[in-house]
Amino acid sequence: MRIGLLTEGGYPYAVGESGVWCERLVRGLGQHRFDLYAVGRPSATGASLPLPPNARLVRAADPEGASGNLLERAALGTPRAARRAYGRRDRRRFTEAYERLVTGLCMEEAEGTGGARGVSTAGAGGSGAADVGEPGGTAAFAEGLYALAELARERGGLPGALRSDDAVRALEAACRAPGARRGAAAAGLPDHLAFAEHLEGVLRPLSLDWYEEDALGAADLCHAAAGGTTALPGLLAGHFFGTPLLVTEYGVQLRAHYLSAAGADRSAPLRTLLAALHGRLAAEVYRQAALLTPGNAHTRRWQERCGADRDRVRTVHPGMAADRFDGVGEDEESGDPTTLVWVGRAEPAKDLVALLHAFAEIRTRQPDARLRIVTVPVRDPGAEPYLAQCRALAAQLFPDEAAGAHAVGENPVSFEELGGPEAPTLEDTYASGAVVVLSSVVEGFPAGLVEAMFCARATVSTDVGAVVEIIGGTGLVVPPRNPRALADACLALLRDPERRYRLGAAARARALELFTVEQNLAAFRGIYLELLSHAPVRHRPGDGALFAHPAEAHVPGSWTPRAVTAGTGAPDA
Repeated sequence: MRIGLLTEGGYPYAVGESGVWCERLVRGLGQHRFDLYAVGRPSATGASLPLPPNARLVRAADPEGASGNLLERAALGTPRAARRAYGRRDRRRFTEAYERLVTGLCMEEAEGTGGARGVSTAGAGGSGAADVGEPGGTAAFAEGLYALAELARERGGLPGALRSDDAVRALEAACRAPGARRGAAAAGLPDHLAFAEHLEGVLRPLSLDWYEEDALGAADLCHAAAGGTTALPGLLAGHFFGTPLLVTEYGVQLRAHYLSAAGADRSAPLRTLLAALHGRLAAEVYRQAALLTPGNAHTRRWQERCGADRDRVRTVHPGMAADRFDGVGEDEESGDPTTLVWVGRAEPAKDLVALLHAFAEIRTRQPDARLRIVTVPVRDPGAEPYLAQCRALAAQLFPDEAAGAHAVGENPVSFEELGGPEAPTLEDTYASGAVVVLSSVVEGFPAGLVEAMFCARATVSTDVGAVVEIIGGTGLVVPPRNPRALADACLALLRDPERRYRLGAAARARALELFTVEQNLAAFRGIYLELLSHAPVRHRPGDGALFAHPAEAHVPGSWTPRAVTAGTGAPDA
């Protein structure tokens, strides 16, 4: 099977967890051929991961970049060049398509369509275009999107046209039209210009040269490693060639857009337009995907709320390497019975302040308790101030204590960095304590919780994201922002070793059953075959289509019985 893998973050370039997942998928499913289409900015060094024999990098593009090696300058163009490239007929086609798209962004959804929950009549794997008569902004957005894609494929020059004065005027008219969103109607010229620039970046995949018979047209299946812009080429492959689209999301890009602090300085009307754009794009991806595979129920709820048909949503938990934690998980006696361990990135969403206040309560009731805060190295400039704030709070809550008059004082809370002398590896870190704590107020799929379960550690977690789904009754869960409840749960486990061991053993068994690389690969192996078996047969010159003919047609020899010679019982020679 030939898989067109649309990768987030520019795999095979060495970036992020998405690259690790793609690497495991490609190497684990060696029976399939993977054509990689890298959507995203590569690493600063430009270094890429070595590819296995069943994979090759076909195309790479950086939607946020200007041009250069990854996008042809001729494809991008300029507003003036776009005016020269488009004749009167093509300019009219662009204007009509663009007006439909921005009208769909600016208008409120019609009554009864449920916003992003409206259903396309095209169906999964169809042409991708919604019916002209279908009400609602989602349908109008889809019509404009595919019309712009057809224009870009035939004539090029779309990025320049998207930045033209005509585009800005059409956007302004859509914002001021009757029935437009209240926030969009308040947008001014600076908002229109900023949004037009952002929209041009989001729609750059429409101008790529990926939609040819020797590129995505040759794929049996498109598999997008994320939604949003990453899945946009898969939408167009379905529109042009009828290629089934599989979308895997371990973190919802629409949710990430809502939570991002990058746009805090933007005006309210601009934020309204940007939210509408990403919401409409997510809804169209979810409606047209043949199958969605969220990594957890939390992501699944987001997808269904944004319009995904629950019959086409199937949870596939992310696979994690469990072998490295085998030594810890098999040793129930390892770890200091009075030590709590926290591992993660130092950021406000992790709510270390609540954890420190909870530990202050724990110390009043169990004075020998200790807390290890082990941070993962990050380059985020905002991490250091928050970590410094937490260190200052710990010094204030827990003055250095000395065992005697002539001993040096020591703080019961230690701040360490993963990879340092005290916490060289994750295995050593989890093995050092009796209970692993997660105190976050915002989470998606907390991988650290699964790692602790691989290590057979009892856990205390806040009820956020996919925590309850991961734990499944093998740990204690408390409300977020509640230091007293967090302290009570931690003390309950510190004072009951038998309960700790029992929960830890159950947690390891659950993690080995649901969250390993092997179960992840087995799920996608079956999904690929299932999707291809339901897809229409596509004949390509020089490339035999799978399932196009019965297997017997390829068996050499004649199946016609020969005449039997009378009296001999043997076939006639």
